[in-house]
Parts: sequence; structure tokens; C-alpha cells
Amino acid sequence: MAKKITKKKFHVEEHESINDCLERMEQEGYTPIRRMEEPEFHETVTDGVKDIQPCGRMIVFEGKLTEKDEQ
Repeated sequence: MAKKITKKKFHVEEHESINDCLERMEQEGYTPIRRMEEPEFHETVTDGVKDIQPCGRMIVFEGKLTEKDEQ
């Protein structure tokens, strides 16, 4: 018997809004339980020196499988 995944992370993609991501979660049977923001960095090399600059953020939702889908 395979173990069913009860938690899953959903990344808000570049081409979609937060509501689109939440709708995608609902279609897959998950309810959002946590929102996280992860920074994104861009690395450049100038004259042999590495420079790391923040360039944005990634919004990630953690979803829990809804009870009706767990059974």
C-alpha cells in the first residue's frame, strides 16, 4: 500500500497571480496552510570579484490535502 502525500509545496509561477496558484491548489485537492517568501539572488562577477544581489522573491504556499481527498 503506497503512502499518500498529505503536504505539498506550490510555487507562484512567473506567469500567474497568487489567486491562480490558490485555484491550482484547490483543483489538486489541497488547502493552503502556510505562505512563505523565499528571496532570489543574482550573482555577477566583476573584475574577478563575485557580487550577489537580491533580484526578487518567490512566493511559496504549503498545502495540506483536504480531508475528503485523504480517504
